[in-house]
Amino acid sequence: MRLTILGGGGFRVPLVYEAVATAATGLAVDELVLQDVDPDRLRGIARVIEGLGAELLAAGRAAALPRLRVTTDLREAVRGADFVFSAIRVGGAEARIRDERVALDLGLLGQETVGPGGLAYALRTLPVAIDIARVIAEEAPRAWVISFTNPAGIVTEAMRAELGDRVVGICDTPIGLVRRVGRLLGADPLSGATGSGADYVGLNHLGWLRSVHLDRTDRLPGLLADDAALEQIEEARLMGLDWVRAEGALPNEYLFYYRHTEEAIARIAAAATTRGEFLASQQGAFYDGLSAAGPDGARCCPSPLEAWRGVLAEREATYMAESRDEERREEDLAGGGYQEVALRLMTAIATGRRERMILDVGNLPSGRPDAPASARIVPELPADLVLEVVCEVDGEGVRPLPVAPVELDRLGLMASLRGAERAILTAARTGDRDAAWQGFSTHPLVSSPALGARLLQGYTAAHPQIAALWR
Repeated sequence: MRLTILGGGGFRVPLVYEAVATAATGLAVDELVLQDVDPDRLRGIARVIEGLGAELLAAGRAAALPRLRVTTDLREAVRGADFVFSAIRVGGAEARIRDERVALDLGLLGQETVGPGGLAYALRTLPVAIDIARVIAEEAPRAWVISFTNPAGIVTEAMRAELGDRVVGICDTPIGLVRRVGRLLGADPLSGATGSGADYVGLNHLGWLRSVHLDRTDRLPGLLADDAALEQIEEARLMGLDWVRAEGALPNEYLFYYRHTEEAIARIAAAATTRGEFLASQQGAFYDGLSAAGPDGARCCPSPLEAWRGVLAEREATYMAESRDEERREEDLAGGGYQEVALRLMTAIATGRRERMILDVGNLPSGRPDAPASARIVPELPADLVLEVVCEVDGEGVRPLPVAPVELDRLGLMASLRGAERAILTAARTGDRDAAWQGFSTHPLVSSPALGARLLQGYTAAHPQIAALWR
């Protein structure tokens, strides 16, 4: 079994390695290939992984380690792969800073996946993601592609156009929400037990948990009525207990940026640094320290592995800090992370062990273009649009489970957001500057052709990758 990770020099890659090396899901991986365009970052993360592997063997947590191979060559990396994890970040942390600052300078939300910053991220990422999908189609046509690359919904949608249903997007925030609810109720609603289940529907970073069934009874209304219980759910604290009761659903935490936009902008603008600036400084120092170390890491004190763990703890504790008035609680950090979601998905496909998971998949399987609208997960939305819903996964692939009809206001927000993202996708594919203008202007957190024009101008000046599209 060969697993390839694109963006293999990324900071969170050791988390994936640990899950793979310990066979956390029961799946043995023989070879792990890391690919990245930055050879220094790639070598640095390889040092962290070497230390982690030695620790796992010494502690008896791994019987054997997968063969590790690193390369900057995309074709070499994906050739013959069984699974490909795509976790690229085009432009790195410095580009993220520009995404944030161009928006903030116009009084708009500066956040990397939500709002105009997310559209800029998509505009420079989509051409690269499409090229990657084409290379995978040539070099590993039977591989499954599991995409973590943000903005996950529209990137997954673009890659599916090249690879079909074998591309699945993942995010750990919906499963974290369901797990918090499950802990309070004393049972996992996604266990597959008779009479259990959850209705979660939306787009990536824009979804709602609308029912939670255990023993054929919807337990969500009782949970929403209980202040003490809601206080244990991070998403309810972020949005306000009365608001989630009024909505009759628990939202994905990223809904904070849509429902409390002015507060989010004010908090980000008032902070000493943006999230991108914080991570660029923090992780830049980390990678620089690894580069300065000798081949055995002797000059890095603490060791590469210890340094990585210290930076990781600070990173996780400050995640979405602008949305909360408190430090993240320990129970909110214990969601398993995207690496566990990816490994569970991979294991279900490879072994046939059935799983229920929240995934980003097509509204209609790509092999059924002539199916009626009633066959779609959400009939009102296009067949090829990627939704985030509960799916059943096994050796036969990924099957979305039915959802209840989507309420008009939620449907409208989903359609508005994906309409803007699809305009950005058109611009990325064709170099149509007007399509990009339309995308920035019609995003629900912008809604202004004048601001859209200024955003387009600002991001074109800030990003060579975007400027190159118009040439």
